[in-house]
Amino acid sequence: MSEVHLLRVWPAILLMIVTLPCGAQSLRQEAQQSGVLIGTAVRPAQLSETLYATTLAREFNMVEPEDVMKWWVLRPDQGTYDFRQGDELIRFAQAHQMEVRGHCLIWGRNNPEWLTTGHFNPEQLARMLHDHIDRVMKHYAGQVFAWDVVNEAMDEKGNLRDSIWYNQPGIGMAGQGTGYIEQAFRWAHEADAHALLFYNEAEGEGMNRKSDAIYAMAKDFQDRHVPIDGVGLQLHISTLDTDAQKLAAELSKNIARLSALGLQVHVTELDVSVPVDAFGVSHPEDLARQAEIYRKIVRACLNNAGCTAIQMWGFTDKYSWIGSHSHGTHGQALLFDREYRPKMAYRAVLEELSAGRQAMH
Repeated sequence: MSEVHLLRVWPAILLMIVTLPCGAQSLRQEAQQSGVLIGTAVRPAQLSETLYATTLAREFNMVEPEDVMKWWVLRPDQGTYDFRQGDELIRFAQAHQMEVRGHCLIWGRNNPEWLTTGHFNPEQLARMLHDHIDRVMKHYAGQVFAWDVVNEAMDEKGNLRDSIWYNQPGIGMAGQGTGYIEQAFRWAHEADAHALLFYNEAEGEGMNRKSDAIYAMAKDFQDRHVPIDGVGLQLHISTLDTDAQKLAAELSKNIARLSALGLQVHVTELDVSVPVDAFGVSHPEDLARQAEIYRKIVRACLNNAGCTAIQMWGFTDKYSWIGSHSHGTHGQALLFDREYRPKMAYRAVLEELSAGRQAMH
């Protein structure tokens, strides 16, 4: 079935909208034949919007909650677990034969106020964290196939960040390096032995001090039989000045060394933001450069069997964190525009998935 998209005209600017060829498959169809999961972060509140839900179900075979499995949503107060929004996402995924990644069990940021201002001691925090991991993972056992157990625990130099779980006051392992991360993974494995357990991190996709620290931790865990199954590389690309070729080469090298440890690698939070004007409009040339970055990242994943999932941090520019985060200077970071029309970046990802499939045969 042919999908034809009209050119969209803004004052003095012509935006290029992709026209897909007759018979073109969806990202989901191509990914399935390539043996990789293609996913996106999701806000359940948008599932009632027809275009959002239909595009999501057509194009992706994996979803991850953007927020609704984080502490501040699941734990409105110390004594309550509120699974309603997460359960809504699970129901949608099951109805459309989609896998679900859980995100995230531990993060040093965006925790509920009752937790951060509660003046709990290490023993109390350890007990609460253990209970949280156990309750949440058992609630979603058999429904969530992989979890980001720990999210963004390291700074740009690969040192552990100060956090309520590590050393403020921590769960009793302050000064023991990655000990608190190890304990979280052990608790997670006890709660659901069938779930894949990931460490998820930003700015550790290339070859740098942070990625070296992630690798060292992962190798240490593997050597000592700590139950870790994979590493999530976020890949929020904030500038088009990025050397796409260099990024892809370093990403490939990093995926290869992590895979050599026997770990899976997931691209977990991919988006590529572009400069926009006061009306939210970008230049076609920038959208073309964006597409090339997407293309090379997807290719780097597909070229290594250890990279088993590619996930965007959202799929439509209508619902993206980039605009507010950049105070309106950047946007249009995702594969579909605000009207759910595929952009050049979509076509690039589709072509790479198709090429990856063809290379397998």
